[in-house]
Amino acid sequence: MISRNHTFEYNIIRSRRKTLSITISGDGEVIVKAPLRMLLQDVQQFVESKEHWILSRQQEVLRKKENHAEEKKLTADMRAPDGQTYREQARQAIIPRVNYFAERMELRPNSIRIKEQKSRWGSCSSKRNLNFNWRLVLMPQEVMDYVVVHELCHLRYMNHSQEFWAYVEQIMPDYRRWKKWLKEY
Repeated sequence: MISRNHTFEYNIIRSRRKTLSITISGDGEVIVKAPLRMLLQDVQQFVESKEHWILSRQQEVLRKKENHAEEKKLTADMRAPDGQTYREQARQAIIPRVNYFAERMELRPNSIRIKEQKSRWGSCSSKRNLNFNWRLVLMPQEVMDYVVVHELCHLRYMNHSQEFWAYVEQIMPDYRRWKKWLKEY
């Protein structure tokens, strides 16, 4: 479908769901998920009411793609240490920070791994295993600390509830600054 203003196209996926949702894929495609019985004009009205949001998200995706393309070009043009060297540097930088904050927060992860992750800076499994992207070693110390604290907080709250964010803020009062920095990176 094309929006009435012809500024973007979108695909409608119908299912047994009860609500409408809009997602923007990694390549900027607009996907609208709608209930089976909802009238097409109601779906179109919903999409049009969210046009500003959709366009801003598409621009954000495009900006990130351009930044990533520039990053790839720089990586290809520079002589840099291989991935294993960065992983080792990350291990030496991240694990002591995890241990520091874990002790301060009285938490114990089951394991800590430094990995190649394409779309995440860190993760926490239900088995209490923490994984961190080796690229964190290339970030400012405060950003690395924010990701470490964020993942450690998941050992107590396996969600992003208000309690979770209050706990993050208790440990790192200026976390919003570093969260925003990461989002813009």
